[in-house]
Amino acid sequence: MGEYRPNVAALMVNEKGRLLVCERLLNPGAWQFPQGGVDDGEDHDVAVLREVEEEIGMKQEHYVVERSKGGYRYDFPAGTMKNKPAHKARFVGQEQRYYFCRVKEGAPEVNLMQEPREFSQAKWIEPREFELDWLPDFKKETYREVIRDFFGVEL
Repeated sequence: MGEYRPNVAALMVNEKGRLLVCERLLNPGAWQFPQGGVDDGEDHDVAVLREVEEEIGMKQEHYVVERSKGGYRYDFPAGTMKNKPAHKARFVGQEQRYYFCRVKEGAPEVNLMQEPREFSQAKWIEPREFELDWLPDFKKETYREVIRDFFGVEL
């Protein structure tokens, strides 16, 4: 049994109740939420604010974190981590905390032109429109649970 990398993810929801999904720049057809690893010694609640700003350019004053839930875990497929930097190679998967973030009316548009750029495009969807086929198999059950827990939708 190995370690799980701590990770945070933001469920950005606009005033119409639509959910932000972003397509990975280097993996066309793969859509996900803004997310990322928690740095050593960093609080999860701080990490999610940092990741949202780093990935989609949205500052803390543009949204309200309404709730969060952790304990979502998935294993990486065998061999996935071999090309990653050595410090990440010890992780067998990720343990995630998801944050439901209500975007304030009048907030600026999502800005994907961050450095380093992670996403090619973004769109706002109804939670029930999320497609499990956008994900690798090892992430599908986690996303199914998250959409059920936060939106009451079965995918």
